[in-house]
Amino acid sequence: MRKTNIGIVMLTDEREHVHTQTDAQNMEVVQKWANVIKEDGKTFDGETYDVVIGKEIIYDIRTAQDVGKQLSEADCKQIIFCYNVWNFPFLVWPTLNTLGKDVPVLSLSNNNGKFPGNVGLLATDGALRQAGKRTHRIIGELDDPVTRRKVIDWVRASQAVTTIRNEVYGCYGGHSMGMETGFSHLTPTLKALGTTIRQIDQLWLMKQMDRIDEAEVDKGLAWFEKLLGDRLKYDGKMLTKETLKTQIRLYLSMELVNQEKGFDFCGLKGQRELTEYVCLGDVPEMLMNDPYDWRGPKEPFVCATEADTYAAITMQLLKYASGGLPTLFMDVRLYHPDRDLWDFCNSGNHATYYAARSKNAEENFKAVSFHPALEFYFKAGGASVEFDAAPGTLTFARLGLFDEKPYMVIIPGEVVSLKEKVRKELNAKTDPTWPHVHAKLDCAFEEFVNLFPCNHIQAVEGDAVDALVYLCEITGIVPVVLGPRGAQRVKPIWERV
Repeated sequence: MRKTNIGIVMLTDEREHVHTQTDAQNMEVVQKWANVIKEDGKTFDGETYDVVIGKEIIYDIRTAQDVGKQLSEADCKQIIFCYNVWNFPFLVWPTLNTLGKDVPVLSLSNNNGKFPGNVGLLATDGALRQAGKRTHRIIGELDDPVTRRKVIDWVRASQAVTTIRNEVYGCYGGHSMGMETGFSHLTPTLKALGTTIRQIDQLWLMKQMDRIDEAEVDKGLAWFEKLLGDRLKYDGKMLTKETLKTQIRLYLSMELVNQEKGFDFCGLKGQRELTEYVCLGDVPEMLMNDPYDWRGPKEPFVCATEADTYAAITMQLLKYASGGLPTLFMDVRLYHPDRDLWDFCNSGNHATYYAARSKNAEENFKAVSFHPALEFYFKAGGASVEFDAAPGTLTFARLGLFDEKPYMVIIPGEVVSLKEKVRKELNAKTDPTWPHVHAKLDCAFEEFVNLFPCNHIQAVEGDAVDALVYLCEITGIVPVVLGPRGAQRVKPIWERV
């Protein structure tokens, strides 16, 4: 997973007789927080975040400039200012200005009565905020699990912001079927996140399919046939070896073009050109988003159905804010009021990772079936991927615009476990050959339908609510957290003045 370097430093007292007696203790605190980030912040692929420790405690202008230069030369894209004792607040500016002012800032302090780190934090962070800098503050002890979790949430949020800032989204074919909420809204996206968009016609993918090695396609087909057995439901018309091979070929073509063009994430229009003349995009999109294919483990590569740009960007942010987990793209399909249960379901794009939440493809595919594409919608044929997501916590989210101003709806929730009979009855009310997420949201139906921006919803495993809130606050995107968590949120000062 792509990551950016994190700088971590400490400011202290200018007085020589003070800072010389506390420098060793202060450096130990900085080192311990760096270790916490590396230990607690392991990514989905088992890697750690890269933390650059300031080479000395900052006590005057020259040390501030030198440490800022060190972090700049190390290409740090965010900074954590630690506070353990009283410091001279103005020193934050030569540090930050040397590094670069356009970086996320976390102010992190102990809650110690003997050495007033809190006082230094509030004085220094107050100086940043009065100049219009959006910062975050965390106060707590190194051994406190709640404090450590807050720090990791902030780190992942800042990673999402600083990583996507220099990424390019590859949009294959443009938004589908006139869905304007899926349009590439370039200007507000650039202003908030920095990421830009390049649109390429789907014809390019079709032409690149001719370059794909057929031996590789055959390996993919054999992998599916071995994993699925009789759950690969060939019908001799819509789903055949040839139509499935076309889907595999399209996946390999997308992978090839993404690499050649340098795209960091992508979206596939599909309907109607590909679905009526080439193949259904479900299998290619699934493979892109999964952490494996027949060649072994790989990094999930975000791909959004129907080239929904804000879905793709939401998924990319969820990926980084969760430490690299696969993400979900779903339709907001059907609400069951008698159960207070949502059925989020669409023809494709559900990573099979969520069938059992395993890194092992064989384990996940035990719950997966491939059905013939519905001829009514998808005349070119291919497979639809069907499974029910395994139970567990999810964080749901979606970027939207109001009058061209971006906001993100964030909802904690979970996938519930249903008895087989109930599951089949519910799935039959929509389409039993498509993937389903049976979700309970931690908000009321009326709140959801009145505030959610569109028909597509994204999700990631675990509780990423606080990380997404940090992310939004860093970028100036308004976080709209639904349910009780929204009521608990303390709005930052820049939303109040």
